[in-house]
Amino acid sequence: MSPREEARTPGAPAGNISVVHLPNCWFILCASRELGHKPLARTLQGTPLVLFRGVGGQPAALLDRCPHRNVPLSLGKVVSGQLQCGYHGWTFDSAGECRAIPGLFGDTRAKARCAASYAVREQDGFVWVYSTPGVEPTSEPYRFPLLEAKGYSTVRRTLRAAGSLHATLENTLDVPHTAFLHGGLFRTAQKSNEIEVVVRRSSSQVEAEYIGEPRPKGLVGKVLAPGGGVVQHFDRFLLPSIAQVEYRIGDDSHLMVTSAMTPVSDWETLVYAVVTFRLPIPHWLVKPFLTPVALHIFSQDARILKRQTETIQRFGTEMYVSTELDVLGPAILRLLRSAEREKAKASSDEPVHETRLKMLV
Repeated sequence: MSPREEARTPGAPAGNISVVHLPNCWFILCASRELGHKPLARTLQGTPLVLFRGVGGQPAALLDRCPHRNVPLSLGKVVSGQLQCGYHGWTFDSAGECRAIPGLFGDTRAKARCAASYAVREQDGFVWVYSTPGVEPTSEPYRFPLLEAKGYSTVRRTLRAAGSLHATLENTLDVPHTAFLHGGLFRTAQKSNEIEVVVRRSSSQVEAEYIGEPRPKGLVGKVLAPGGGVVQHFDRFLLPSIAQVEYRIGDDSHLMVTSAMTPVSDWETLVYAVVTFRLPIPHWLVKPFLTPVALHIFSQDARILKRQTETIQRFGTEMYVSTELDVLGPAILRLLRSAEREKAKASSDEPVHETRLKMLV
């Protein structure tokens, strides 16, 4: 049995091709405000974890299983910066070492009594966890752009999709579906403008630049640029799980939607979306409009991803037939597979491969 087959979620399709399990990568497990005085249960790539705030309020992550009798540590409580199991009171520090066993004399820190620990970082208002336990990270978490930029406002939302990491990433960065699934909000099914798409690929990311795209005809486009104009539009995927959509119209309108995605399991993905924008109209007018529209768009995406997953599971396998209009999906999958094999190595002087194609929008 292959490692991929061993790691597959029980009951998942035997022939799936787009499910990946990524080692040595940073993923968001919660917003900083969610992690208070109580332990917090989370799941990453099918593995149950527990988050808690240790000494000095620093976040920590352990495997959510007490090594004593297999009770979830998330059912316990935090005592003086250490996590105490709710069954027999075994207590663990942020590194997973057992620091106390009630009633036992002598040293408690035997290796077999330790809980597996995961590296943690808290930045940009999120708690990030490294996906491989017990190792020193070889990278740092992604930094969200424009959070402190002058003249910009930020909206954050956490969303849940019943789809694989790859499917959710592709959906976020897929242009053709917006005219149909989100018709009237972004684009319409009527194709009247030919544009050029430049796709740039490296070992750690892929980007599509849409050149000559007029302002989208839908409601969102009218808010972005009330006076019309030509859009500077970029869609990007950055390993391991960042999807970014950027629109710029003239000097006054700039919208950046950055989604950090966390694979909860093979077929469930959490989306931590950070929207930063600068517009020629007062931002206090835009925010009440932006949130419900964005949530409506995502609800449409979530429904279609759920049905896609159900179909894959019904047939027991995936079948994808792509054309050049599927601009980023196949490239995203190749990068994810490379990261799964730990062959994705970013370098400042690596070559960037560029291709061009035409598209009607």
